Amino acid sequence: MGFRIDILLEDNVIIEIKSTETLLNVHKKQLNTYLKLSGKKLGVLVNFNVNVFVNKENLIRIIN
Repeated sequence: MGFRIDILLEDNVIIEIKSTETLLNVHKKQLNTYLKLSGKKLGVLVNFNVNVFVNKENLIRIIN
């Protein structure tokens, strides 16, 4: 069973894109799993189903 990263930026940062009303813990855990399996240190979880990205609920940085 494999996994599929949405965007890999500069071979260092995993960007996981969602379009949901709210980001749940399962989305954070999914990105954390991608980080662990790929050996990358930094990931960004982005929710595009919002008007503004400035709050911490819609744009989340995860460091492994």
